[in-house]
Amino acid sequence: MKLSMNYREIEGSSTGFWILLGGLALVIALAGGATLYMEHEGHYVTGMNNQIVWGMPHVFAIFLIVAASGALNVASIGTVFGKPLYKPLGRLSGLLAIALLLGGLIVLVLDLGRPDRLIVAMTYYNFKSIFAWNIILYNGFLAVTVVYLWMMMERRMNRYYRPAGLVAFLWRLILTTGTGSIFGFLVARQAYDAAIMAPMFVIMSFSYGLAVFILVLMASYNWTRRPLGDAVLLRLKNLLGVYIAAVLYFVLVFNLTNLYATEHHGIERFILLDGGIYTKLFWIVQIGLGSLLPLAMIYHPTIGKSRPAIATAAALVIVGAFAQLYVILIGGQAYPLEIFPGYEVVSSAFFDGQVNSYSPSVWEIALGVGGIALALMIVTIGVRVLRFLPESLEDAAVDPHAKGA
Repeated sequence: MKLSMNYREIEGSSTGFWILLGGLALVIALAGGATLYMEHEGHYVTGMNNQIVWGMPHVFAIFLIVAASGALNVASIGTVFGKPLYKPLGRLSGLLAIALLLGGLIVLVLDLGRPDRLIVAMTYYNFKSIFAWNIILYNGFLAVTVVYLWMMMERRMNRYYRPAGLVAFLWRLILTTGTGSIFGFLVARQAYDAAIMAPMFVIMSFSYGLAVFILVLMASYNWTRRPLGDAVLLRLKNLLGVYIAAVLYFVLVFNLTNLYATEHHGIERFILLDGGIYTKLFWIVQIGLGSLLPLAMIYHPTIGKSRPAIATAAALVIVGAFAQLYVILIGGQAYPLEIFPGYEVVSSAFFDGQVNSYSPSVWEIALGVGGIALALMIVTIGVRVLRFLPESLEDAAVDPHAKGA
């Protein structure tokens, strides 16, 4: 028997709702102030320099962009792969994907130093540049997801729902492949320059996006006092465990491949053994706290059924995600640039052979947190204005085989 699903906006009239909106608005305002300060004073007030040109804002931006692709994966599972349990989650999945991408792009644009020059990048394309391709992919992702949501939410357009979902599924795979290829095509950096970067970023997006989705879903239903059954939550939790293990596999293959190639021995020793903060972030935060601990919590026979534990595991995945991106992005730039690996060349006094230093400033962190706040504000206003959330996700409503259905 096919069960009907009713969608309804949240009331949004409580004191807590307005406190949440006010708090997010305050964070966004602080981020705007930080942006104006960096714009007025120049980037010397940040931790970036001539060697570290991508700083903490890029870590936030890439996390949000990659998570946006992964957040839409929940809708894709219901549409493309025909899993009925995921279909009621499709609307929230699409909204969250749009919000995360907009938050990430705002951070990316404001970190450029001259955001007014973005119009040049949008009107003059160098199709040999992966950056130019990504501008097309980002804009296309927004358009495709908006159309996908329209087909999903407008009853008259439901017959186009599955084809639109298939296009969105393929587009987001291409988008995340493009983001990973930014690093894979940077042959001058020993930390990057690997074809595996593209598929690794795809599976990273699955893990990051699902972790964010789980937290947003749990918060939305907890704060609005709507029923959220175990059928949905435990299925999402188990799927997150699969994605965490897949990311660990790709990280293992990436590092083992680099250890096989002599030209990458230096960067591998730097990240895995001698990199100071980058080594600690890799082993303690990314691998330990962000991967192994969540896996143990998710698959523990008792802890894995606890909702606080599921939320904690998802939050730890996000913490590990930031550590992973920080190691990839900042650690890869901190390692000395070696133009001709294995050859002795004429050297200069311009930081040759020196590990580049970087300490993120409060202005950079404020800008990045502002991007997250903007994404959450878009989601909050979205569920208040339009019917993105089902009235109930209790087991009997989403699973015909559940007791009482």
